[in-house]
Amino acid sequence: MAISSSILFCYLLFSLISNVASSFMYSDDRRDVLFPQILKEEAVTRLDELGKVSDANGYLQRTFMSPASVRAGNLIRQWMEDAGLRTWVDHLGNVHGRVEGLNASAQALLIGSHLDTVVDAGIFDGSLGIITAISALKVLKSTGKLGKLKRPVEGASCGALLIPGCRTLQVIAFSDEEGVRFQSTFLGSAALAGILPVSALRVSDKSGVTVLDALRENSIDIAEESLLQLKYDPASVWGYIEVHIEQGPVLEWVGFPLGVVQGIAGQTRLKVTVRGSQGHAGTVPMSMRQDPMTAAAELIVLLERLCKHPKDFLSYDGRSNCSTLESLSSSLVCTVGEISSWPSASNVIPGEARNLSLDDGRETVLYELSNQLYQICEKRSVSCIVERKHDANAVMCDADLSSQLKSASYAALKRMTGATQHEIPVIMSGAGHDAMAMSHLTKVGMLFVRCRGGISHSPAEHVLDDDVWAAGLAVLAFLETHV
Repeated sequence: MAISSSILFCYLLFSLISNVASSFMYSDDRRDVLFPQILKEEAVTRLDELGKVSDANGYLQRTFMSPASVRAGNLIRQWMEDAGLRTWVDHLGNVHGRVEGLNASAQALLIGSHLDTVVDAGIFDGSLGIITAISALKVLKSTGKLGKLKRPVEGASCGALLIPGCRTLQVIAFSDEEGVRFQSTFLGSAALAGILPVSALRVSDKSGVTVLDALRENSIDIAEESLLQLKYDPASVWGYIEVHIEQGPVLEWVGFPLGVVQGIAGQTRLKVTVRGSQGHAGTVPMSMRQDPMTAAAELIVLLERLCKHPKDFLSYDGRSNCSTLESLSSSLVCTVGEISSWPSASNVIPGEARNLSLDDGRETVLYELSNQLYQICEKRSVSCIVERKHDANAVMCDADLSSQLKSASYAALKRMTGATQHEIPVIMSGAGHDAMAMSHLTKVGMLFVRCRGGISHSPAEHVLDDDVWAAGLAVLAFLETHV
């Protein structure tokens, strides 16, 4: 199950006018400073090409250390090298690209996003952030500015050691953010931030393959005792930025291609296993059944009701107050994204329903959910086991980084339109991102890019070519402040 909530936060939209979308067009006489061949045509082509690298026929799927993820990583390495970066793959399969800068003593800026996907994914989630960063760096190379960065800018995948004082510019391609294969999100960025526990290497997928096994199958060997050595030195890092599709409808609604992220909502993922008594579907009387599947169905409906109407379940006591309940009523979302049963046959009463995989608001709701869940299981004479698979507290983005990203967005849109734009939207993220893990290491900032209909985690996911262009220009403008 998946519960996520932007508690005590709200969308902030400033001075927006309804017809602003029509102004985001470029004029032909400005194309020479907009680098359309790199930031638009080539970037879009690469997004399409990366979207064809899949482990499945007919839809996009790349999970941690799968054959497609390795091929995608190799492709990204080629593009990094084309942009003038030195590349390598670290001990968790993350792809690094780095270039020398001028100031060896300055703290490094990290840039990145993830190359893995969900099942039946769109082509922009994660990939957009990687491609726009590489494209912006390629523009700097083409203009002779790549080696003139005054601050080390390093987009490194997690797992690599950040050498204090090295003069670098680097792009991140994290190997795992979605957590599809091992139900453990942020494997890559968590290791870089130093918050990935050693036990994560022993987590297994549905086939019994552990994270350690998956790495070794791809000729990557990492000892458990060396995992902590992968953490970056916080004293040598200036900050982290990430470009990502919004995965929501706000930017499209207000007519802006870019928005600055104010913060990221907290999230909890639970795995609920319900065990009953396996038996013949035609012979066991209804009154004598201990059916975990029907219990699981009741639990799913309970979750939906609790998250739609938290006030009906939560009281004004020590665990919740008026402001908390008001916030939950407007911001809480809960999802059951996966369910399976054993032995999964039409004529067999299941013995077990498992992997009710849940995204949260979190402690208050979890407390009430657990109470209700165990009551339902007891009433139906089945057992319930609840495991927390992922916890991430809400993260606020750094004010200075956000201000710089806003200024870079202004500059990019002014280049495209030739006119000063209205206030750039500042919005919350309801989805989790690698920036959540990176916030344990350094200050973070995020830039959102408009997506059609707010649709993501779907093949219908779509970003306009011009919006890809705008994002690349914004990253370029941001980097140019470090030249």
